[in-house]
Amino acid sequence: MIDQSTICAISTPPGVGGIAVIRLSGQKAVAITEEVFTSPNQEKKLAEQSANTLHFGTIRRGEKIIDEVVVSLFRAPHSFTGEDVVEISCHGSQYIQQAILELLLSKGARMAGPGEFTQRAFLNGKMDLSQAEAVADLIASTSAASHKLALNQMRGGFSQELIKLRGELLSFVSLIELELDFSEEDVEFADRTQLLELATRIEAMIGKLADSFKLGNVIKNGIPVTIAGETNVGKSTLLNALLNDERAIVSEIAGTTRDVIEDVINIRGVSFRFIDTAGIRTTADKIESMGIERTYQKIKQASIVLLLLDLTREPEKYLQNLEDVRQYINQQNLIIVGNKADQVDEGVVRKMLMDITLADNEDMVFISAKMGHNIDSLKSLLLETVNLAKLNNEEDVIVTNARHYEALTQARESIQRVLDGIENGITGDFLSQDIRECMHYLGLITGEISTDEVLGNIFRNFCIGK
Repeated sequence: MIDQSTICAISTPPGVGGIAVIRLSGQKAVAITEEVFTSPNQEKKLAEQSANTLHFGTIRRGEKIIDEVVVSLFRAPHSFTGEDVVEISCHGSQYIQQAILELLLSKGARMAGPGEFTQRAFLNGKMDLSQAEAVADLIASTSAASHKLALNQMRGGFSQELIKLRGELLSFVSLIELELDFSEEDVEFADRTQLLELATRIEAMIGKLADSFKLGNVIKNGIPVTIAGETNVGKSTLLNALLNDERAIVSEIAGTTRDVIEDVINIRGVSFRFIDTAGIRTTADKIESMGIERTYQKIKQASIVLLLLDLTREPEKYLQNLEDVRQYINQQNLIIVGNKADQVDEGVVRKMLMDITLADNEDMVFISAKMGHNIDSLKSLLLETVNLAKLNNEEDVIVTNARHYEALTQARESIQRVLDGIENGITGDFLSQDIRECMHYLGLITGEISTDEVLGNIFRNFCIGK
């Protein structure tokens, strides 16, 4: 049941700014605002004004003016929440914001909880649950790529895929359950060949969506890139060059970096989270050894590993270093970076190219981190490791939400049981149960199936005022 109270909150971030927005939603949003709002001619009544209009005036406590404001008026059902909504744009003083908020509360509104405006939009059918979650992702987006994914999901691209799948499954499960009503007559309404084709296609589509989470998750949170290599090969210098800032301490003393240093850089709309690690070497220093152990952990956790090799050192040294790191590479992309290219002749570069045979998930580039040479080529290689073609394809849906991924994984297991059941000729009642289970997990994503606990977990992570 939808709460009928009128809620209000400051929707702009905390702090001082040019303006701030205070939002109300509910049956009494207009009436409560009208009690404290006065137009210049003192005759305009908000309740009599048309929807989607702006009104200049003052907010008053009795005869005392608190601020000059602009009131935006939206009428149900054509508003964000599907209810009457009023937005008061006032000056950004924290005193003014709190004074207006306290005044609205004294007139009968109550404070909105985290995400309650968006939750009401969901409950009033203005958006489904996956679209509501995309609102939070859109607010939190820090790059063009994460913004694009959130915007596509908010527009319903993901939801349409799931609704279509669920509808097709519903048609078949209805026919199978109809068979159960005529079990004594041994009739078959649901063609098993067509059901097999449908289940195969749906399993492939769900699998594609679930598999896209790996890309979507790293784009949403920043692609983790571990910078690894021996001591004094230029890892910290490279981090500083990529960030264009003296973020890490650079020293000729080996073992300067004893812990991981992280920072984020946006490269052509994609966020990369760079992790500078301790130099890999044999050492008796207990603190440095702990740092080196963390280096190997970060290599395992990264999506991309930048392995710096010092071109001025003996080939046997960097080849052994490469083999050591390759032991920790599984699905990650490995970019081998020949550093200090400005200090050697072309023969050294050619020898490295001949000595190292690249695997499918490996690339190589030659740079000078200190001089900044060829850093742009390294950035281009980083971008190539991201499936930008898929990201730029408007028709491709990319999953970014861990809750959605978990539900898709469960739905995939259910539809695989359907496929196994058809192949093994199991009865319709068991097929029906597995199909309905698949539909259940798909419905959890869009909110067609939801509980107060699920909604509470989702919306409590929103900011207040959204």
